[in-house]
Amino acid sequence: MAQSAKENHVVFLISTGALAWLVPGGGHFILGEKRRAVIIFVAIVLTFLVGVYVGSVGVIDPVHARPWYFAQMMNSPLVMILGRVGATGNYRVYGRAGEIGQIYTSIAGLLNLLCVVNAIYMAHLRSVEKTEA
Repeated sequence: MAQSAKENHVVFLISTGALAWLVPGGGHFILGEKRRAVIIFVAIVLTFLVGVYVGSVGVIDPVHARPWYFAQMMNSPLVMILGRVGATGNYRVYGRAGEIGQIYTSIAGLLNLLCVVNAIYMAHLRSVEKTEA
C-alpha cells in the first residue's frame, strides 16, 4: 500500500527529531545545515562535558535528582547509560561542584531540546515549501 504525502511528511519530521535527539546537531545535518550542525554539536557536547568534568558522573542521578535528570535526558539517550553508572557506583557529589555540574549538564539538555524543536520546524518548512512549489 502506498503511503500518502502526509504520512511521509510525518515520518520525515519524526526521523529528523529522533536524529536531532540522538546526536546533537544531527537533525540539522540531515537537512543540509552542516555548519550549523557542527556548531550545535560542539556547543552542546562541550557544555555537557564541562558539567560532567566539574561535578563527576554523579551529577547524573536518576534517583535523587529526578528533575535535573529529565533535563539531562534531553542531551541524548546515552545519558541513561551514564545515569546507571552514576547510580550503581559510589559517585557522591556534594557542594558547589555538584550543583554547577548539574546546572551545566541540564542546560546542555535544554539547549538540545531547543535545537530538536528547531530542526523539526525547519524540516516542516522545507517540506511545505516543496509542496507549494
